[in-house]
Amino acid sequence: MKFHLRKDDFVLVRKGKDRGKKGRILAVFPEGATALVEGINFVKKHTRPKKVDRQGGILQKEMPVAIANLAYFCLKCQKATKLGRRHLEDRTKVRFCKKCGEIVK
Repeated sequence: MKFHLRKDDFVLVRKGKDRGKKGRILAVFPEGATALVEGINFVKKHTRPKKVDRQGGILQKEMPVAIANLAYFCLKCQKATKLGRRHLEDRTKVRFCKKCGEIVK
């Protein structure tokens, strides 16, 4: 499955407990249609002590968010927007912001 959002894109969370927060995508998981976003969707995981130098306790870690709940955030026009695709003169395909026309790398 192909997605418009990719690693290192800046996104805005549209739904869920972190609605309105922004962050950079660290990884995309196409098999589950989710993405790991920096600083979003922290959960607490209870762990037991292990023999290999790990202390038990409560750890905080980021969990993936559904891609349907994310929107690309354009840093030029400072708005959440959709991405379009366009072919340049040298026949390369690029993504662009549909609100301001800025080309997304």
